[in-house]
Formats: sequence, structure tokens, C-alpha cells
Amino acid sequence: MADKVRVLVVGLGNMGKSHASAYHRNPGFEIVGIMSRTAKSKPVPDELQGYPLFEDFDEALAVTRPDAVSINSWPNSHAEYAIKAMNAGAHVFMEKPIATNIEDAEKVVATARAKNRKLVLGYILRVHPSWMKFIELGQTLGKPLVMRLNLNQQSGGPTYDWHKNLIDSLIPIVDCGVHYVDVMCQLTGAKPVRVHGIGAHLWAEADKPNYGHLHVTFDDGSVGWYEAGWGPMMSEVAYFVKDVVGPKGAVSIVPNPHDHKDGVSDSSNIDQHTKTDAIQYHHAEVAPGDKSFVKKDEIFTMTDEPGHQDLCDREQAFFLKAIQEDIDLSDSMDAAVNSLRIVLAAEQSINEKRVVELA
Repeated sequence: MADKVRVLVVGLGNMGKSHASAYHRNPGFEIVGIMSRTAKSKPVPDELQGYPLFEDFDEALAVTRPDAVSINSWPNSHAEYAIKAMNAGAHVFMEKPIATNIEDAEKVVATARAKNRKLVLGYILRVHPSWMKFIELGQTLGKPLVMRLNLNQQSGGPTYDWHKNLIDSLIPIVDCGVHYVDVMCQLTGAKPVRVHGIGAHLWAEADKPNYGHLHVTFDDGSVGWYEAGWGPMMSEVAYFVKDVVGPKGAVSIVPNPHDHKDGVSDSSNIDQHTKTDAIQYHHAEVAPGDKSFVKKDEIFTMTDEPGHQDLCDREQAFFLKAIQEDIDLSDSMDAAVNSLRIVLAAEQSINEKRVVELA
């Protein structure tokens, strides 16, 4: 392999542009092509001007013969593109989720292992210092844990069509749910055993339920819920809940204050679901007499908080390191399949109106 990793970027949506920008500015990568179904008919960001453009994946792969492929297309194309890329000898960075069904997800991981290709999944919270701290503190709370997480987004302006098109591939609790059930699995280190989901179809223009709620039970007694909804009708109240409770106390992420932009909802700002102002650690210990709390709540202020583009830069720096240093990615690949299994079980629960037991 040449000194620089030659990368083909697939997809120029919100995430594709961010990852392409990361490759453009990282001296360890060389972009050899950008593929999107509308690459030649829609504007390309200024910093990405001049790179070869393709509108067919097979053609782009054959012409560029890349060392790596960055897949940031709609979820229903992820598995197909990843397997073709690895069979062509390329390492793969792939935005979540790994696939839209478990069979395809397992095929992707099996191909990565068989071909000895690196497969890095875009689980952005795994490179986020605040979320890493949140998990670290949450693991000190004892067992069992109660985990409460949500990602509700009001769809308006630029996010209206984006959310509506995403629902064509996956419902909200599946698409973004993989991030947050992955956090639950890291917090507990336990096996998920039971999933229950509920959903509602509130958006006439969307083909599938645009609101969902899942409950998951783990074999250590821990339980968690995750809620997600997209659409112009979603409430801006309580759209940001990220906390974990255990016998020894609670750890909560507090949203970062920000300026509201006219015409764009606060909840639809993607930074608001990753950036934090502080992490609050509540200690449950009480005094023997009056039962007053022994310790005051601790506040961990998260300074120099990375924004969305900064996090994408970190993901691609890790992708480069994984290739150059031959890092074993077995655990993260298995975790990606595991989190998908949980959220798909929630969708199954909604469709079949029953609790789903996980094998």
C-alpha cells in the first residue's frame, strides 16, 4: 500500500460531506473519487471540488481501485457496498447501521474477517470524550443499572426531507438507536435478553412509524429505555434525556446551551445530541441520622468540547490508525451487530405486538 491511504467516498449527504472533509484535510488519506447518485447534478462543497465524481458504485470501485471505501449512503445500501468493497481488496469505514437486517450484518463482519479487511463503524459516541466519561462514571454506580436515553428531533427546514427519506430505510429507533443501545451495552457489560417496543405513525408523509420507544432487559438485571421520534410535530420539551441510575447514585449528561436559529428547531441540530455542557454525578449515600446526602453532586465540566466535524475527524484518524497499525477490531464489529440485533428486535416487537426474547 502507498504511504497515503487512497479512499473512495460514497455518499454526499450530511455525514458523507463531513467524512469527506476529514479525508480531504488528513494528510494520511488521498481521496481518489466521490460517488453519489446525484454527484454530477448537485453542488459539491468547495473544498471537495476537483475530485473525480461517479454516480455508479461499481464503476467507481473499478476505476479508482481504492485502498479504502467510506460508505455514507442510505442504510439499505450499506451491506452490499461494504461486501463489494472488501471483495475488491479495500478496507471499509461505514456509517451506522452496519445493515438493515441481522443476516446482512453478519455477512459483512464475516467478509471482513475472511478477507482480513478493517471494518470501522461510525459509532461517533465511541470517540466522544464526554460520552466516554459518561460511560466510565456510569460503570461505578453498581448493579443493576437503569438507563434512560432519547433522541427526539423536530423536522423542519433542511431536516424535513432528510428525516423523511431516512425513514424509508429505517425507523428512528433503529437508525439512531444503535448508538444508544451500544452505550447501554458498554455500561452494563451484560447480555441483552428481552426487548419490547412500541411505535406510532404520526407523520402522513412518512411511510413508517416516525416515533418509537424500546425497553431492553439485560441478564444482570439492568434495564434501559430509548425513545426516538422525527417529524414536524415532535415536541421540543424533554428531547434531551441522557442518564443512568444505579444503587450508588446517578450520572446525567446536561445539554449544551446554544443560540436558537429561526426556522430550525433546537432538537434537529445534530450537535445538540453529542455536545455536552457538563456531566452531573449524584451520590446516593445518606447519613445514618437525618438521611441527608453525605456528598454533594459532582459536576464535571467538559471544556473544549468537540463539535460534529471534530468527531468525524477523530473517527477517520482512528480508521487510518487501524489500517496502518493492524488493530484488531473484532470487539467493535461484534458490538455493531449486537446493537443492531437489539433495535431490530424492538421493531419486530412493534410489528408483532409482543415482547421479543433474544437468543
